[in-house]
Amino acid sequence: MEKIPQGTYVEITKEVLPKGERAPQVPSDTQNTPLLLKVKGFLQTPSIVGEEVEIKTVLGRKITGVLTNPNPRYTHDFGDVVPQLFKVRESIKNFMKSGDGHGQ
Repeated sequence: MEKIPQGTYVEITKEVLPKGERAPQVPSDTQNTPLLLKVKGFLQTPSIVGEEVEIKTVLGRKITGVLTNPNPRYTHDFGDVVPQLFKVRESIKNFMKSGDGHGQ
C-alpha cells in the first residue's frame, strides 16, 4: 500500500465503547455493535490505511484512531423524497389562500 503523506486531510475511526458496554436501554442489536467515532483532520505523520495514527482537526484538537479514508468525500444529503409531503404542502397552501389560515 502507498503511504499517505503528512498533512493530507483524512478520516479516522475510533472505538468509543466496545460491544456489550453500551447503555442498558439500547436495543440488543445495538448492544452488540461497538460505538464508533469518525473524525476528519490532517494526518500528522506519513501512514497507510489501517494504521493507528494521530490527526489534527480543523479546530486544533489532536486525536488518535485508525486511518480509514484519505481525502474523504462529503456524503450528507436530505434522504429520500417523501411524496406525502408534497400533498401536505399543497393542503397548507390552499388553507392559507382560503383566508381561514390568516394568509395574505
